[in-house]
Amino acid sequence: MKQVAAAVIVDARGMVTGWSEGARRLTGHAAEDIVGRPAAGLLAEDVPPAAMTELTGVVALRHRDGHRVELTVGACPVLGEDGASGGFVVTALPDPPAPEPQAAAQGPTSLERAIRQASVPMSAFDLNQRYTWLNEAACDLMGETEQALIGQFYGDTDIVPDDRISQGLLLHLREVARTGTAVRYETFGKDATDGRAYAWSFEMWPVRDDLGAVTSVGIAAFDSSDQHWSRRRLALLNEAAAAIGTTLDVVRTAEELVELVVPRFADFVSVDLLDWVLGAEEPQAAAEEVVLHRVAHGSVTEGTPEAVVPLGAKDTYLPFTAPARAMAEGRALMGRVGERAFDEWVAERNAREPVGRPYRKGVHSMVTVPLRARGTILGVAVFLRITRPDPYTEDDVALAEELASRAAVCVDNARRFARERTTALALQHSLLPRGLPGQAAVEIAHRYLPCGSVAGIGGDWFDVIPLSGSRVALCVGDVVGHGIQSSATMGRLRTAVRTLADVDLPPDELLTHLDDLVTHLADEEDGGDVAELGATCLYAVYDPVSRLLTLASAGHPPPAVVPPGGVAELIEVSAGPPLGVGGLPFEATERKLPEGSLLALYTDGLIEDRDRDIDHATSELCRALNLPGASLDAVCDAVLKAVLPEQPGDDVALLLARTHALGAGQVATWDVPPDPAHVAVTRQAATEQLAAWGLDEEAFVIELVVSELVTNAIRYGEPPIQLRLIRDRALIVEVSDGSSTSPHLRRAHAYDEGGRGLLLVAQLTQRWGSRQTDTGKTIWAEQPLPAE
Repeated sequence: MKQVAAAVIVDARGMVTGWSEGARRLTGHAAEDIVGRPAAGLLAEDVPPAAMTELTGVVALRHRDGHRVELTVGACPVLGEDGASGGFVVTALPDPPAPEPQAAAQGPTSLERAIRQASVPMSAFDLNQRYTWLNEAACDLMGETEQALIGQFYGDTDIVPDDRISQGLLLHLREVARTGTAVRYETFGKDATDGRAYAWSFEMWPVRDDLGAVTSVGIAAFDSSDQHWSRRRLALLNEAAAAIGTTLDVVRTAEELVELVVPRFADFVSVDLLDWVLGAEEPQAAAEEVVLHRVAHGSVTEGTPEAVVPLGAKDTYLPFTAPARAMAEGRALMGRVGERAFDEWVAERNAREPVGRPYRKGVHSMVTVPLRARGTILGVAVFLRITRPDPYTEDDVALAEELASRAAVCVDNARRFARERTTALALQHSLLPRGLPGQAAVEIAHRYLPCGSVAGIGGDWFDVIPLSGSRVALCVGDVVGHGIQSSATMGRLRTAVRTLADVDLPPDELLTHLDDLVTHLADEEDGGDVAELGATCLYAVYDPVSRLLTLASAGHPPPAVVPPGGVAELIEVSAGPPLGVGGLPFEATERKLPEGSLLALYTDGLIEDRDRDIDHATSELCRALNLPGASLDAVCDAVLKAVLPEQPGDDVALLLARTHALGAGQVATWDVPPDPAHVAVTRQAATEQLAAWGLDEEAFVIELVVSELVTNAIRYGEPPIQLRLIRDRALIVEVSDGSSTSPHLRRAHAYDEGGRGLLLVAQLTQRWGSRQTDTGKTIWAEQPLPAE
């Protein structure tokens, strides 16, 4: 290369006053840009003070495009008339490169040989993207000799086939030539020779001459296919963590695995599970022949023609087949075309396939992976490559095992959830009333919908409890939480309510005792939190004689009532705290209902939803209850359709009751003076009433019962005393007095003068009991009516 000399004149102040053409060519700066400026601005680094006194040395300058230029300079002082220095004339000449000794005689240097024989494809292009040099690896990559490519344009399809030209690479070559900036370019695509996909990473940099001008572009190509596929596998595995197991459904989990890997990892995938996985049974012992249930499959070809087994069907796999072997050995198996086991499997598959749908000849590679979770084999997944030319590798097998492991755990979670849900639902249904008892006070209809969310079955319940005096208790409740624990707690609370109802406690007192029970249950749970066992409850008692409804609430939504011909409204109830919280008393509310009124008791799952306003849901409930003339079952269905969202997030219990009343012809009442002489008069009045009702056959027993109960009331009770006969589904005798002391059944000794009255009543009647009232107590006895 021709050497260039430069001269610069610098005055005593360090300002440039002269600039030669050689200086412009060496630094790239024109004279008009430099003259008049400080010479120190040209330096690439500070010059030590000692060097300022020297007349020669090496100086590093900064080229106009930014790169560093080192020059050996000499300075000649310019003297004035008085002999004083008036500045310097600085001259510079680049050091010529030292030639390798005897280079011409020895041929290419060792550096040239290393580059030409490098395993990395390297080449050079001029500024018009024409080949100027290629090493051997680059020639092999392009499939041409260096002589054929030198001077040819990279995008010339006469030299290089069109499918081997990367337009992105061409654009980046032009960018480097234009800007002089090195770039990295990555590309991915199929090779025209074998059809496999490769990833390439290209390093491109500008090549400059001694003056810093870009004269050509160098390029080095690196095959990054392994790194590319490793990143793809890792990305697929990371995506599987979020894409597989989004629901607790066994079949949907298998479908998510298929959707994830087709076509990114396989051309066809099938997922088969053992039968017991789809049910609620425990794992079964392995058999010689493996029977699997096809739950999901997918293909890159529309219609999935590769599938032999239809979705939902079963298939039997013999011990020598890949699925059976993979499950028996508990490890993944890889098969390729040409291997005996693989070819036999394809032939056996084609033999069972309907005519016209055999595997295409392209099927060449398979990975069979057992679905194992927590040490238990659940099924098998089969991955096939048909249209994709590259076969499965050991890295692919490891990825398939990771994907199958993830899917297996999610399938097992879904199976366990389904089993737990089935168990909880069976437990809950066993604890709910199966057949409501017949009685005359109310007509009943009910609905119970278990929760369909991931949280599981809740603890909602309802009950209808016959009470003495033809009265009936209506109860709905909701235990906090979901799952078997909530269902078990619900069963305990429902049993407690029935026990307390049998004692005939008023609603507010019953809830007080129930609140104590929940607190005790929490204490039994090793000091557990009461809130974890909390519950809400609404307990109501309806008397068909007085048509009086008495109810109390423990944190439960108020019931709705629809009078005959009226509009539905909510009953204002004094809301007490939820059960287990304590601190506030429970208060009873009374309301007299016209005959034929419709009562609606429900749990909060009917009206509470995070996407809905409670007031709006309650209004929809009241509107749905206004169905004059409709049956109770029809009203139940209308309410659920109008109020519930498409997928309720909680259990729902709905209890509807249409009230009836016992008319004057079914009830007879007498006030009894506290005089033993009136016992006979009262007994006679009762006998006459039975005759009027056509119950002469029952008169003898009823006379004895009336006589004993009235006598006890006069002897041991306090006024006022009242006798009431009720003709309902049974004949009921009630004697009330003003004393709160309850009688107790005991066995009288031979020498006792009394104490046999209640024993006689208990033996003569079907059942008997007592209940506290606001004014005292009531002793009652029931006798079945003769069959008509």
